[in-house]
Amino acid sequence: MNYYYLNNNRQPNGDFEVHRVDCVHGADSSNQLGLGYFSNGIEAVAAAKQKYTNVAADINGCYYCSPESNTDR
Repeated sequence: MNYYYLNNNRQPNGDFEVHRVDCVHGADSSNQLGLGYFSNGIEAVAAAKQKYTNVAADINGCYYCSPESNTDR
């Protein structure tokens, strides 16, 4: 299980990205909204969408650390 967080800064394409805590493409700690431990990025993205319903449509997994949950491919 890995720890995931949501970057609270929008990406240039409008997405808020979910990252594993060890992702080199992640956000500074001041921009991380903790989500918890999950088996994969799909579970983490689903949890983020449930927790942050006002921006759920804009939440996506990181291309690098959570490719299984990235929809921009």
